[in-house]
Amino acid sequence: MAHSTRHPAHGVSLLMMIAILFALTWGWLATASADEASVERLQLGYKVFQYGDYTSAVQHWQAAAEGYAKAANPRAQGHALLRLGQAYYALGHYDKAVATINAALSLAKHTRDAQQRAMALGSLGNLHIATGQLKEAEALLQQAFDLATQLGNVALAASVANNRGNLFMTRATPRDALTAYQRSAQLAQRAGQKALAARAQTNAAAAALQADEPAQAKTLLDAAFTALTALPDSHAKVYTLNKAGLTYRDLWSRWRLRNDALLLRVAEAFRIAADLAQRIEAPLAASYALGYLGSLYEQEHRYAEALQLTRRALRSAQRLHAPESLYQWQWQIARLLHATGDSNAALDTYRQAIATLQSIRRELSSSYGKAPEAFRTTTGRLYFEFVDLLLKRTAQLPETPKKADYLSEARQTIELFKAAELQNYFQDDCVNAAEVPDIPLDRFTQTAAIVYPILLTDRTELLVSLRHGLKQYTVPVSAERLERVVRHFRQALQENKERRYLRHAQRLYDWLIRPLEGDLATLPVNTLVFVPDGALRLIPMAALHDGDDFIVRKYALATTPGLALTDPKPLTRDKARPLALGLSEPVQGYSALPYVTDELATLQSLYNAKLMLNQDFLVDNVKQALRTGDYGILHIASHGQFASNASESFILTFDNKLTMDLLEEYIGRLRYREDPLELLTLSACETALGDDRAALGLAGIAIKAGARSAVATLWHVADQAAANLVSTFYDELQADEVSRAQALQRAQIALLDHPDYQSPFFWSPFLLINNWF
Repeated sequence: MAHSTRHPAHGVSLLMMIAILFALTWGWLATASADEASVERLQLGYKVFQYGDYTSAVQHWQAAAEGYAKAANPRAQGHALLRLGQAYYALGHYDKAVATINAALSLAKHTRDAQQRAMALGSLGNLHIATGQLKEAEALLQQAFDLATQLGNVALAASVANNRGNLFMTRATPRDALTAYQRSAQLAQRAGQKALAARAQTNAAAAALQADEPAQAKTLLDAAFTALTALPDSHAKVYTLNKAGLTYRDLWSRWRLRNDALLLRVAEAFRIAADLAQRIEAPLAASYALGYLGSLYEQEHRYAEALQLTRRALRSAQRLHAPESLYQWQWQIARLLHATGDSNAALDTYRQAIATLQSIRRELSSSYGKAPEAFRTTTGRLYFEFVDLLLKRTAQLPETPKKADYLSEARQTIELFKAAELQNYFQDDCVNAAEVPDIPLDRFTQTAAIVYPILLTDRTELLVSLRHGLKQYTVPVSAERLERVVRHFRQALQENKERRYLRHAQRLYDWLIRPLEGDLATLPVNTLVFVPDGALRLIPMAALHDGDDFIVRKYALATTPGLALTDPKPLTRDKARPLALGLSEPVQGYSALPYVTDELATLQSLYNAKLMLNQDFLVDNVKQALRTGDYGILHIASHGQFASNASESFILTFDNKLTMDLLEEYIGRLRYREDPLELLTLSACETALGDDRAALGLAGIAIKAGARSAVATLWHVADQAAANLVSTFYDELQADEVSRAQALQRAQIALLDHPDYQSPFFWSPFLLINNWF
């Protein structure tokens, strides 16, 4: 059996959901047609799907769908297409899955097959959860639930209710999820679907845990586990046992319910799952059970046993060519090797894990069934554990070519992480499209220093690209301590409290800038470019203070998600005509921005900008203007909000909201012309205080929109101050010898020198993002 598969991006939760759906409809499918070849293909597809070979499942179900089409059996064809869509779904091929399930939905409408329509709607709802389109997912799942209820299909209604729980978990509303899961369990019991009932109750326990109800979680989980062990052998059972084991592990480790009985239950769940998976030939589920058991032993410092189990999990994943599980076991083995003192083997295994992870970066963008988390603290830890080991090694080496190689590898690993993190946030391929070919570092560092602050558990590393190469500066400040000061600094800045922000500004300068001062003084550096990590995205570096003055007096400042995403081309001024959009009037419950009129008038005066103000600033007008016009600058002076979930970020128009996806669609076509959009300016946007995922969205806006650079604000600035700064920025930008970063620096200094706007509250939140040339 050939296995060129990928484990689904959503892990055990999605696999279980698909297994339940098959159980609900398999009996009808197997007898739906006299076309024996198609029936056989359906059966083979089901078998290899359960085995974990999703690529072969696609081939079988594609052939079955084609066979039913030739036999003019649209009902059976539709059900085969539903299965095909689920296989694409499991592979992470969401576009193909959507197209296939939509085709099944069309057939269901044509044949008036309400059951098939309900299943297709439910499947589409799940797909929209996976791709982060949560409003659409909720509407589709509600339609599916209502239709299943109307048809009296209690089993299908139970399955959809379970997936509504997954939607609420993705939204980080665990109490709503708990209600949905309990409803699913009740319906499943009524329908005699004991496996689904046990699954829903297990999910309910996880939701209760997320809702800070560990006692309720344990009660629910104990009941689910008892029911599970009484079920006959099945793939659904093994996946739910794995889920139960993970939830028991969370109870044990996260909620300090550290007693031997609970620890034994964690191990018992994974052992039963592993034995069952091997007995029913479910190697992928076996791989997870063995790996999870190895992880448990790792936490108990039983490294030899942990290594043995994890290597068994690894072999199962390798046989299946299942990279989403494979990279996890490579990563786990790397940690175990490091813990046992074999650092060379650990480094090599970390490299293997990162290479495997990179091969499935797109498939990992989904956050199905769990709230969006900082990529940095979940999958991203792999990159940073590796970099941590590399930099510990380089700190002990003299200045040799070997040290330079390690530093270069550390920088390249951070670049890989930055691209993966941004793709995870936006959940699309905009990052892949934006990546530029390898460009020598000296193209970036003639007059700039590129600073990578790397926040680690016990220290902060500053990896700095200078004209003469990479340098490492170790600061004895933990990530926790630095992030605490960063958050206090952001709050003090935004609340405009001088005594508080100045103290934090000086401390952060001492940690992030002062270690570099000696080297910077010997080089012609006029610009500092930060590739910020975590909470550092929340603050404007321009407001750091050396004890005498703000750093913006000495250096132009810029931020970038990564050099691999930066095209170092200077501004093409003769092709920089702006399209200027704005709202000065109150609309949709948002306040008026009266100085926007002056702001846009400046652009018209300096650059002969095309204006769209108030009633003219409509979504369709923007689309038409960008489709037909040749603009180098897009300036938007309107309320904007960046949120933890990219789908909830927007810019306000007179009639609606311009989402990040629409912005990408309208501007994205310019990416492929000879001169793409040079600059996107958002002069009135904001990010939620303390939300570094929202700040990641702001930092990635140029990449998402297909612009070479962006100017945007971390928080909403007084209208007059923003208008003054923007006017000065565009005025300075006209000079050929002035870079984008220097134009912003001069505009910020002009506001700093104004008696009414000396506080960094007014001038510092403006960030230059990506290309600073």
